[in-house]
Amino acid sequence: MKVVLLAGGYGTRISEESQYRPKPMVEVGGKPILWHIMKLYSHYGHHEFIICAGYKQHIIKEYFANYFLHSSDITYDFTEGRNEMTIHRSFAEPWKVTVVDTGLGTMTGGRIKRVQEYVGGETFMMTYGDGVCDVNIDQLLRYHRSHGKTATLTAVMLEQQKGVLDIGGDNAVKSFREKNRADGAPINAGFMVLEPTIFDYLTGDDCVFEREPLAALAKKGELMSYMHRGFWQCMDTAREKETLEKLWASGQAPWKVW
Repeated sequence: MKVVLLAGGYGTRISEESQYRPKPMVEVGGKPILWHIMKLYSHYGHHEFIICAGYKQHIIKEYFANYFLHSSDITYDFTEGRNEMTIHRSFAEPWKVTVVDTGLGTMTGGRIKRVQEYVGGETFMMTYGDGVCDVNIDQLLRYHRSHGKTATLTAVMLEQQKGVLDIGGDNAVKSFREKNRADGAPINAGFMVLEPTIFDYLTGDDCVFEREPLAALAKKGELMSYMHRGFWQCMDTAREKETLEKLWASGQAPWKVW
């Protein structure tokens, strides 16, 4: 099954990194976060990727163009006026990667619409290029097939960030306690499964997938959620990148299921 990855935005909230490269190419443990996401899908046998690129899209193309060389040991021989290259211990992922320039200012729905010809008329998966997760893709797919609806999104609980107040009618604080997971709310974490009829809900480049299309699906009862109780983390800020780096360096990164 094909996997569509949204990787075209500016990543302004992590401008320390994204001024030089697209946010999905920001590295965690020496590899782009996009690579980490692809490794998860590949672990479950999904090796065909369609990347919706935009901002600094040439960097993504160049990364995959040179992936084979970067993953191999190489001898360059310039002796005797020669220019020969010998590849040793070559390694490459079993991936087929299509990188599509979906425009600089195109919104998420518009980017998905632009790759319709590469997806074809089959069920496909889609996620954002800036979040890692340990969701079981096999179980997600089984759930999607069981209900027969147009779309399934993976939902996770977003924890409350601040302490919780119990305020009385007189505005007096009756109690205070620290936040816990139960105080949060479910959010869309990506890692979606979509039927090809999803393209009927997408319009032009200004179409925001998370607004009208998902709202329309929800209204028709065609949008289902798969609740994931495990790990999920997006990388919107330098602090979140640092969190992921520490987890990777510890050897206990929850999303490393491969």
